[in-house]
Amino acid sequence: MLARTADHLYWMSRFIERAESLARMLDAHYRHSLLPHAPEVVARDWRATLEALGVFELYLARHGEFTPASAFNFLAFDKDHPGSIVACLRAARENARAVRGTITSEMWETLNSTWLEVRGYEVEHAEHDVGDFLEWVRYRSHLSRGVTLGTMLRDEAFRFTRIGTFLEGADGTARMLLARARPGFVPVDEPAGPDAYTWTLLLRSLSAFEVYRKVYRDAVTPWRVTDLLVLRGDLPRSLSRCTNEIHENLRVVVNDQSAETERRAGQLYSTFHFGRLEHLLAPGLGAFLDGFLGRVADLGERIAQDFLVPPTPN
Repeated sequence: MLARTADHLYWMSRFIERAESLARMLDAHYRHSLLPHAPEVVARDWRATLEALGVFELYLARHGEFTPASAFNFLAFDKDHPGSIVACLRAARENARAVRGTITSEMWETLNSTWLEVRGYEVEHAEHDVGDFLEWVRYRSHLSRGVTLGTMLRDEAFRFTRIGTFLEGADGTARMLLARARPGFVPVDEPAGPDAYTWTLLLRSLSAFEVYRKVYRDAVTPWRVTDLLVLRGDLPRSLSRCTNEIHENLRVVVNDQSAETERRAGQLYSTFHFGRLEHLLAPGLGAFLDGFLGRVADLGERIAQDFLVPPTPN
């Protein structure tokens, strides 16, 4: 496959998944905001999310004073911020347009109509229908994924699409956990007390609450939530499942220079397949997730180097 084609497919799927991950993070904030909280608590939670996404300094440079409304609009609707939901959906559509001869017509129609519909959302309207908008983003992402699985030939084009999806999925789940990890924090296997609702919201935002009840049949605890989202290989958005999918799809598209990339992908997956949570979290949840995000970023860079179009030098 041409490197340029693989590049567009990879980034198309990453941007779709990134938009969904952002919608899930914002959904957790929206649900949490429905309860009474002191202003400093709301500000702390938003700052933790912006820092987990790595955009806190960019937000301050753009907006100066912090407000929940401006933070939401920055992450959802700011067309000049490349990491916003609207910008991600636009980028996904542009990448799909570049490879219309490779993807199916159903895929193109789904992504194109998603972009046309999101342009109809006005910021003022969305502020009064936040839940509906975020649910719409998640639905469109699910629809795109379903069309991909239901219509694409299982060739290299499909594999690069899946690699992008799960690499971004691993990043998104890790960042949602990171937003709840205080310095030195290690989850405990006992009810979360005043923070129990926050951990329940995390499960709901990742579509994992019903799964949690089926697996544990008990009170929500930070340890079990973390165990589910990190090590549970049959949970679609867990770190274990995402890294397994990355490795399995990479094995199909290997080339003469990608042996080290495949090895690192396998090593990352084995961390979760053979690891124990108490060992992984010994340095603290935040430190573990920071290290994981670094390894995911390294893997993304190696995939780009081995398979995709090299970035244009400045």
